[in-house]
Amino acid sequence: MVSSEHTPIIDGYAVVADIGGTNARFGRINLDTFELDRIQVFPCADYLNLTDAMIAYREQQDVPLEHVAIAIACPAESDAIQMTNHHWQFSVQGTKRALGLKSFIVLNDFAAAAMSLVTLNKKEQKKIGGGKKQDDAPKAVLGAGTGLGVGHLITLPNGDVMPLPGEGGHVDWAPINEKERAIYEFLAHRFEGRVSAERVLSGPGLENLYQAIAAYHDRAVPPLRAKTIGARALSGCDAIATEAVEQFFASLGSFAGNLALTLNTRGGVYIGGGVVPKLLPMMAASEFRSRFEQKGRFCNLAESIPCYVITAEHAGMRGVAQYLKQRLQQRQLTKEK
Repeated sequence: MVSSEHTPIIDGYAVVADIGGTNARFGRINLDTFELDRIQVFPCADYLNLTDAMIAYREQQDVPLEHVAIAIACPAESDAIQMTNHHWQFSVQGTKRALGLKSFIVLNDFAAAAMSLVTLNKKEQKKIGGGKKQDDAPKAVLGAGTGLGVGHLITLPNGDVMPLPGEGGHVDWAPINEKERAIYEFLAHRFEGRVSAERVLSGPGLENLYQAIAAYHDRAVPPLRAKTIGARALSGCDAIATEAVEQFFASLGSFAGNLALTLNTRGGVYIGGGVVPKLLPMMAASEFRSRFEQKGRFCNLAESIPCYVITAEHAGMRGVAQYLKQRLQQRQLTKEK
């Protein structure tokens, strides 16, 4: 997380944004009620940089840019921000000065997703399979979209929560059966010898799976966008698309189970991003949960950990707002002491 010095928010409102590799979503949030309004989505490709998109939001929504907190799809640990799956790059302090902001917080998108977990109600999360969560235990969050994001959330002794950002989407993808080894070889040839989890578990990853599975069956198919593959799989009109989605969920289960073991996330594993919620009707019947639990000597641990799909809208913006609010409360307590 990168932040600048900031002054108290007088009217209780802040501007928040969730910046992905494809779209930049902006909104105004009330930090007391967490109600969002004046939401607008800008295609990242339409703007030269983040500053231009923020100015467009200010002008089109007539919202002052004073206190701003953004979640962004890349590491956010220094003043220099460089997006992983888009060309935008900027200086946190430079942007703050250029726009005359009173405060500016930049948080990794899956650190923000992790923070959003404390804002979810029961209707905004769908449980997949068994397990029972322990509320104060570590939690993991992952999501497939333009890329594959990963984060964790831990509860501190004082009751505050702290997000742990990471780049787990770029770990090696490990095939575990004959078909997956064939998929791996196909993708290793395409991506110069290394296949990361993101090459399989993302929107572009679903497109890769479609091509790789077609090759496995000696079929020639045209390149399709992830949205089209998903629609064909849901309708049942394309056997290769159906198999690609089934493979996606199987691999997602293995990956999510690895995250669960890494930090003993007895608080649950939560799945967000743009891909999975759209394919949710196929998830329950997939191998997701069985692969999640397929952890050899530690299958009992995996079986005890629940999984949820986040169905809430704008979770990233709510998460970064929650982080901003917690920071403001911490500063106020420090001043009072």
